[in-house]
Amino acid sequence: MTDDNKEDRRHRPSRFAGLRASFLTGLVVIAPIFLTAWLIWNLVGWIDSWVLPFVPAELMPEQYIGINLRGLGVIIFLIFTAIVGWMAKGLFGRSLLGMGERIVDRMPVVRSIYNGLKQIAETVFSQADNTFKKACLIEYPRKGLWAIAFISTSAKGEIKKDIPEDDDIMSVFLPTTPNPTSGFLLFVPRKDIVELEMTVEDAAKLVISAGLVYPNSKDPSQPPEITGK
Repeated sequence: MTDDNKEDRRHRPSRFAGLRASFLTGLVVIAPIFLTAWLIWNLVGWIDSWVLPFVPAELMPEQYIGINLRGLGVIIFLIFTAIVGWMAKGLFGRSLLGMGERIVDRMPVVRSIYNGLKQIAETVFSQADNTFKKACLIEYPRKGLWAIAFISTSAKGEIKKDIPEDDDIMSVFLPTTPNPTSGFLLFVPRKDIVELEMTVEDAAKLVISAGLVYPNSKDPSQPPEITGK
């Protein structure tokens, strides 16, 4: 056997290497599906465990069909929430809600908890156009180092007046990795901001994955590129 043939055999991938690659590829496909289904299944069960104890036993379908219908509590919760939202839009609902909030405002500890949770809920679930406008790059924490951030709005009022800068001042949220819900609020001159073409969602994925998942800049319809392979 010649030296060339020996060299070819050394560089030829073994069957075990091919099997390992196939297993890892299958794991990449199956793991997200399995974890998503597992999370949804457990979330539905958690909501059921909170809602169904308030439903009278004679109204439970399992009394008649003998099957525990998982997700019934979720349906009841959605219907109840929609009814409460519909009532809150009316004059009577707004008056009742205002009266309840005035009572809560007189309770020191309860007031702080309620107002904090209310602000979080309004931020997360509000249908108003108050989301981040664009993803961008800024030099942080020093010149020459770049970080992904999200443009919120133009600075207004006292902030805009007191910053000694002729250019427009933008309020920018700089998220942390891998938890983008925490971060820093920065006020940056517009000239120091580099706006990105990627969407806010793609930029968030890049932050959460610590730079492992990049959006496909050639074709946005294609799945994101994963580095480190």
